[in-house]
Amino acid sequence: MSSTRPATLWRHRDFRQLWAAETVSQVGTQVTQLALPVVAVTLLAATPFEMGVLTALETAAFLLIGLPAGAWVDRWRRRRVLVANDLVRAVALASLPLAWALRALSLPQLFAVAAITGTATVFFDVAYQSYLPALVDKTQIVDGNGKLETSRAVAQVAGPGLTGVLLRVVSAPVLIAVDAVSFLASALFIGRIRTADVVPDRAARRPLRVEIAEGLSFVVRHPLLRRIVACTGTSNLFSSITYTLLVLYALRTLHLSQSTLGLVLSAGAVGGLLGAVTAAPFARLVGEGRAIPLSVLLLLPFAACAPLAVLAAPAVLLAASSFGFSWGSVVYNITQVSFRQRLCPPLLLGRMNASVRFLVFGTMPLGGLLGGVLGSWLGIVPALWIGAAGQVIAALPVTLSPLVGMRDLPDELDATTPEPVVTERAG
Repeated sequence: MSSTRPATLWRHRDFRQLWAAETVSQVGTQVTQLALPVVAVTLLAATPFEMGVLTALETAAFLLIGLPAGAWVDRWRRRRVLVANDLVRAVALASLPLAWALRALSLPQLFAVAAITGTATVFFDVAYQSYLPALVDKTQIVDGNGKLETSRAVAQVAGPGLTGVLLRVVSAPVLIAVDAVSFLASALFIGRIRTADVVPDRAARRPLRVEIAEGLSFVVRHPLLRRIVACTGTSNLFSSITYTLLVLYALRTLHLSQSTLGLVLSAGAVGGLLGAVTAAPFARLVGEGRAIPLSVLLLLPFAACAPLAVLAAPAVLLAASSFGFSWGSVVYNITQVSFRQRLCPPLLLGRMNASVRFLVFGTMPLGGLLGGVLGSWLGIVPALWIGAAGQVIAALPVTLSPLVGMRDLPDELDATTPEPVVTERAG
């Protein structure tokens, strides 16, 4: 790295390339996650159980290879990992509109593409957060992580909303074709980075299981991190039940049109953008520590709006659910991710990120399958109520914790916390 760094990261050329690539990639990922189920429901007449399988395949890689992915990324050239996985996603997604044009599109192909793109996303997500320290000065890492995480968090909610709006204009297969191009653009941005990509010395490598254990231990042994991970993982489990059935619920149970569904999801984009803007002021107002449990509590009423939409004003209640849940999720994510990024030693970033993703995203394929089973067994509306009620359970680890009484969060791993903290730095 050069010894001279710009005062602001927006003037840092290589950071801008990484940020642009990550932003395009994250939006593309979120577009795909909604466009695929729309294709399944509208073109392939998928059942609730088949929707559960699709959701599970989209996120199964976090559970199956989430832990070794971090150790592998710490061993490889991260720029190559980023470019390769962008290209894999572009090719896999491009196969869907091609098959649709040839009238050969099928659920097995949709399942395969979901699994392939989900696996590539695991590697990309771990690599982009771990690549940052190679590009910027140590004093700029927190600022860079904040910008990248804000981009990712907003993409999580803006992506589905954008997809919903675009579905009013173009069909889902065409939108997937555009999405494939977005991943090519992401690969192009990464390819423009000039900073040399250094590979760790092979002689310093240790057994894979040892390196994996270091990342996992870092997360689960910290008294605050493990509560945050428990909250996020549980929330994702029950959110996946809702997400699995949402398109079926909106189009078949509530009889909303695709264009109306697009408007409903756009409310989530607005809530997410508002969350990104208000996260820092909210944390300053209530305290960084208290912002985590409070944001979780504030989204609970909105989680219940989704199943209540079957009673009256379906579009309004679904929009309210999307808006409020997105706001709370983005505020929560920006606060807690900034916290854990501050704690982690740079050499452990890949494994820490992979461990967190394994624990919090690994519940999503289970939730997807559970949503499919519950939707087929109990019906869509009762399954949605289970998903909403589960958010109350998810809130317990952080609301019944020292975070409620903490205004400031520690800046270092060995900082004083309400409980003893392991002071050894793994690796």
